[in-house]
Amino acid sequence: MQDIRAVAFDKDGTLFDFHATWAAWAQRFLTGLAGGESERARALGTAIGFDVDTATYAPDSPVIAGTPGEIAGGLLPLLPDWARGDLIAHMNEQAAHAPLQPAVPLAPLLDHLRAAGIRVGVITNDGEAPARAHLMAEGVLERFDFVAGCDSGYGAKPEPGQINAFAAAMGIDPRHILMVGDSLHDLMAGRAAGVNTLGVLTGVAIAEELRPYADAIAPDIGAVPGLIGLAAPA
Repeated sequence: MQDIRAVAFDKDGTLFDFHATWAAWAQRFLTGLAGGESERARALGTAIGFDVDTATYAPDSPVIAGTPGEIAGGLLPLLPDWARGDLIAHMNEQAAHAPLQPAVPLAPLLDHLRAAGIRVGVITNDGEAPARAHLMAEGVLERFDFVAGCDSGYGAKPEPGQINAFAAAMGIDPRHILMVGDSLHDLMAGRAAGVNTLGVLTGVAIAEELRPYADAIAPDIGAVPGLIGLAAPA
């Protein structure tokens, strides 16, 4: 990965450890939707690939890489009193207050990349508003040059629209961009956009799943500086 000039990060499972952030949140969110009824909460969890009792996600859960609309689509058949738009809005509002657990200390990493002249962005299938709320809560929003969610007007992963928009906004050829993510959606979008791809293991997917679409695999985003030829952050 030579001459990388910009890095686009996925958010959940990449900047933030997926299980540590979203397992406890899902238990509370689903229990609230179920009105505290445990069996109904279990049924809602099953509909989106989440086991409420063990707080674990199935590998194909839409929560891992899907959009709020896709998650709502799984829940709505069990929530006849909810309108789709209202459920998505409620989900985004609740998600904005998720208990964040960064995969690595984010500020030093981002400062190190920016000091080297690397532009940085966030490309997520979450909504843009909760994404910005998460980055602000962690104190790193202003360190990013670009933030795009599934509702920002560029489409959603695995389509390449968000990455294409990042490249255009930064004025950087895709050959000089690295997409970092924990899911096949992230890496497939990167491949479709013609950028370099790095798979990280702070989500649900294992290395063997990511490898066909990844130029490299790393335990977490702390490996990014070394992979693009920078020294590790001080």
